[in-house]
Amino acid sequence: MKKIFIIIILFLSTISYSQKKKEIYLFTSFREPAIEGLYLAYSEDGYNWKGLEGSFLKPDIGASKIMRDPSITKGADGTYHLVWTTDWKGGNGFGYASSKDLIHWSKQEYIPVMKNEPEVVNVWAPEIFYDDVKKEYIIIWASTIPFRFEKGQEEEKNNHRMYYVTTKDFKTFSDAKLYYEPGFSVIDCVIVKKAKKDYVLVLKDNTRPMRNIKVAFGKSPLGPFGKSSEPFTAHLSEGPTVVKVGKEWLIYYDNYGEKNYKASSTKDFVHFEDVSSKISLPEGHKHGTITTISGEVLKGLKEKK
Repeated sequence: MKKIFIIIILFLSTISYSQKKKEIYLFTSFREPAIEGLYLAYSEDGYNWKGLEGSFLKPDIGASKIMRDPSITKGADGTYHLVWTTDWKGGNGFGYASSKDLIHWSKQEYIPVMKNEPEVVNVWAPEIFYDDVKKEYIIIWASTIPFRFEKGQEEEKNNHRMYYVTTKDFKTFSDAKLYYEPGFSVIDCVIVKKAKKDYVLVLKDNTRPMRNIKVAFGKSPLGPFGKSSEPFTAHLSEGPTVVKVGKEWLIYYDNYGEKNYKASSTKDFVHFEDVSSKISLPEGHKHGTITTISGEVLKGLKEKK
């Protein structure tokens, strides 16, 4: 009888430990008009998302004091790093803060990455990628510098290219450099490490005739990336984020032309399947990124309100 009791205790302990260690998907988001800050949703399967109540970080930097396009990544030490768009127009940088539990945050900082470009129109949708080869963070974003590049039907102040900086500690940053110049206006890029020396750039072609999502391929997270693919989404779609669920990659995006959120599934970033009927997201969910959290962190987030 004693042995049976011990076995039961060990079994229950194993289940409890497994539940604590299980990684849960976390989706960052914002709500229009973007003054309330960071919203969060979680999922156990990567398809069905439940919103957590209220804002978890209210923006207090930037001329507009807004938070759009919150991008998050988890460092090797478990610290979460968050960057976001602080101004729709104007401004030469983005917002930054860090946290261990997504409840208690460091002081918000404004990172003026385009300070050497006095004519810059904007700094949109900064996206963090951790380069596990060089052990550094890459932040990419879209900016317009009028009359810098050839353009199509776009106005000079809406002709974007992608730029980047690198950092190891979010205290010192490299100088901003051109990241991606595909020959057309481009925004909302996401770096994906598909395999060793096999990277994908998911991007929005922001030219007036297109305004849809494509991919390009490279052998390094800093490129160069080759010619972009044909679009795999409809006209008026943007804000992609990518997460691997099992053997599939899910690409979530804002299908703003139809005012809904959609998702495509792929194994190779060449063939795509629309899986929008299989996903569910909180009402009002907007462009963010996906990371993972522990059950313990989720418990804290649920108990915050």
